[in-house]
Amino acid sequence: MDHGSMYSGNETCTHAMTWNWNTIGTCFLAETWRIENEGSFAASCIGVFVLVICLEFLRRLGREYDSFILRQFQQHLAAQARASKLEGSCCSDAPAPGPQIVTFRATPLQQLIRSTIHAAAFGVAYILMLIAMAFNGYIIISIIVGAGVGKFLSDWMTAKVVIGGGEQPGKVATDLDEPSVCCG
Repeated sequence: MDHGSMYSGNETCTHAMTWNWNTIGTCFLAETWRIENEGSFAASCIGVFVLVICLEFLRRLGREYDSFILRQFQQHLAAQARASKLEGSCCSDAPAPGPQIVTFRATPLQQLIRSTIHAAAFGVAYILMLIAMAFNGYIIISIIVGAGVGKFLSDWMTAKVVIGGGEQPGKVATDLDEPSVCCG
């Protein structure tokens, strides 16, 4: 008994498990994503390209959020230090304490936001990996070009370099994160 199908019996997906340049008849992720004409294949390539740009944006968003909550904590510590300096004795001959190390731990809400951003980026990266496993040259080129454009648009490198003072000359004040090579 036929329960209905989106495709007639002669329309099947082409699943090449080796490098290929197939366009019409190719399926990505599921049989419902079947390429029936050149326009839908071009739209798929553009869609994959945009999805990779979104992945790069999510990665940047995660780094920016981490920097934001760390800056908030540093501002809180600076305000506490100023307040304690004002409350302390003004005429004390005691020397100022040396550098102190304070451990920062994200609040549960901050950690939830961090993990949600990470999960979204990981999910998008995993879907892209599954799409790439079609071994279609056009799609893989779309992924590579999308990664380059996404990096260019969303991850413009800026770094603060300390010159002079008590720090080592030329020391970069912020760490530079390297992206992972696969899947988030």
